[in-house]
Amino acid sequence: MGIDYEAEYNNRARVPEHPEILSRWARDAAQARSTHRNAELGVRYGDSERQFIDFFWPGQGRDAPVALFIHGGYWRALEPAAFSHLAAGVNARGVAFAAVGYDLCPAVTIETIIAQLRAAAVFLYRRLDRAFAVSGHSAGGHLTACLVATEWKSIDPSLPADLVRDGFSISGLFDLAPLMQTGMNQDLRLDANSAKRVSPLHWNVPTGRTLHAWVGGDESDEFLRQSREVATVWADRGVETEYVAVPDTNHFTVLDPLADPASAMTHRLVELARRA
Repeated sequence: MGIDYEAEYNNRARVPEHPEILSRWARDAAQARSTHRNAELGVRYGDSERQFIDFFWPGQGRDAPVALFIHGGYWRALEPAAFSHLAAGVNARGVAFAAVGYDLCPAVTIETIIAQLRAAAVFLYRRLDRAFAVSGHSAGGHLTACLVATEWKSIDPSLPADLVRDGFSISGLFDLAPLMQTGMNQDLRLDANSAKRVSPLHWNVPTGRTLHAWVGGDESDEFLRQSREVATVWADRGVETEYVAVPDTNHFTVLDPLADPASAMTHRLVELARRA
């Protein structure tokens, strides 16, 4: 019997309480944005309306380590403002949180989104004059892996080769071929060739890179496979990888520990940001 990819990748159907979770995120994020004393909101890195970065600094200075965060939504939904509350975790540990936006499908392709995130990373490096760690949830986990696997010298010889060395993916997607068999492909517009091109599972990865692939322990078999497989395949290519299935969490609640300064997830992201 074949895999029901529609059921495997429909996270909202798998988590009936997702409206309450998303409402909680929106409420907590709005409160964080209204009360944060050291936020820089809407810093533009590109021409379109969604190409901006929200910075949440742990203090008045601008010399803290930085963790870039890429939101999910299957490349076609959500926005950075929905995740502002996650800054609390790393901020309490002296690390800045930078949430980045990007254009969405079907207005643009996933290939265009990857290019936008690379442009955001270059902008961030030149603005800060230092490297940083990258994290992302769901589609943001995919984009995190894309940045980790990027040959930065091929984009601009003046860039450091290890501009993005360390990535932390939370419930990411790395093999996009199964999504061709879901209804969302009406927006993603993937075919066999384009799905392979935008699947970092198949990319060569420069030496010295790191990818931590965490996923909710209660997620679908396919989401568990995605993180487990990228950790295995990339490790065979010389990447330092880690696979963690977080117990008793689904595709949405797996993200909640990032708001907690004491969580293992926050500890890992802080470690990577300081190392960068």
